Amino acid sequence: MSTTNETGQAVVLGGSIGGLLAARVLSESYAKVTVFDRDELPAEAADRKGVPQSEHSHGLLARGRQVLEELFPGLTLDLTAQGAVPVDIQRDCLWVNDGHRIPRVASGLEGLCVSRRALEAYVRDRVRALPNVEIRDRCEAVGLLADPDGGTVTGARILPRGGREERHAADLVVDATGRGNRGPTWLAELGYQPPTEDRVDPRTVYVSRDYRRVPGQADFAAFVCSPSPAAPYGGVAIAAEGDRWMVTLLGVGPDQAPPTDPEGYLAFAGRLPAPELHALLSRAEPLGPPKRMRLPTSVRRRYEHLARLPEGFIAVADAVCSFNPAYGQGMTVAAAEAMVLRDCLRQGRRDLPRRFFAAAAKVVDVPWDMAVGADLRHPTIVGPRSRRTRFLNGYVTRLHAAATRHPVVGRRFLSVANLMTPPPALFAPGIVARVLWSGRRATPQQVRPELAAPVEELVSR
Repeated sequence: MSTTNETGQAVVLGGSIGGLLAARVLSESYAKVTVFDRDELPAEAADRKGVPQSEHSHGLLARGRQVLEELFPGLTLDLTAQGAVPVDIQRDCLWVNDGHRIPRVASGLEGLCVSRRALEAYVRDRVRALPNVEIRDRCEAVGLLADPDGGTVTGARILPRGGREERHAADLVVDATGRGNRGPTWLAELGYQPPTEDRVDPRTVYVSRDYRRVPGQADFAAFVCSPSPAAPYGGVAIAAEGDRWMVTLLGVGPDQAPPTDPEGYLAFAGRLPAPELHALLSRAEPLGPPKRMRLPTSVRRRYEHLARLPEGFIAVADAVCSFNPAYGQGMTVAAAEAMVLRDCLRQGRRDLPRRFFAAAAKVVDVPWDMAVGADLRHPTIVGPRSRRTRFLNGYVTRLHAAATRHPVVGRRFLSVANLMTPPPALFAPGIVARVLWSGRRATPQQVRPELAAPVEELVSR
């Protein structure tokens, strides 16, 4: 965990999953790490204002579980003892894409069904136990400190609730303040250009509800039915601690929002192309009312493109890229970025921001392209549809059809979606052959022949 080469101080602004994972990695390189969060952090696992998505369905993808297990050995066993459900992501989960089912066979892709609040509370306790980490709540970040020429960030300005502004010196400041972060504004105050932003509004509404989970109620630990252009609505059910099902229904585009009344909610589940979720909800006991959330715009901040960056400042997790949560990528990407930060620090601190942002961008590329590409399949979503996006969406449409007949195709798709395998693996000869054969009845609009040729160029960018 710790090393004998810890020097200096690091400050992390934000105590959610991304900030906590950054603090865990920083504890290996800095003598003192302080995490500030503006919320009052609960002593137990509980939803809180600063994480509005916490009460909706969550799960940990295979790469996320792998990283967290490395950073916090024993995490899976500990959370399982608390009621979380470890899963083989293909065998134990029912996946329905474009109405096509992925065959349920063992894949070796290990995920974890657990609520956001339980996972965050566990990680927070493990980070708080580190001897060189302090977590302070009810403290809002209000700005950065810098040297006279503004070339190096030297700390952060913190406003404790009900107190006076404090100045905390640091060799590194990490912005982990989430979707609504003010990092670009703080940099502008020091004379830097803000990063350009890529934005896509998913125009998606979530409505979530918890149900009591009893043995034998379902033969799956998770159900994922994704929306498609033909059926712009979907549903997710995740087995979670407390013997609960965390259920989320979602609709994409105008007039597709799931109802919030119990009868309408159940009827909406009956519209899904797979009947299992409706059957489950018809017999399960609700544990509370449906809760609605309009998903915010997905934003990717291109720090890696900035010509000028100050030393001593980086941003992580949602402060760099906030995804459409429907794809369950956020926590796993934050974990992968933490490993990037660890690798960069092991190479030294010189030019750390530029090296980190360049490497983190490569981590973000895959889930961003997958999420935004899937969003842009829907004609109601506004955004640029490049030749590459059209090609990949057409190919994935045929891949989903092929996966119903070929478990290996489904496993390859899930491995890429779980950030365990690079996307070019979807174009391995054995996969392409199965996709083209099984998807031969796809419409011409799904994959145009002239777009299928430059696979390497389209996929590798």
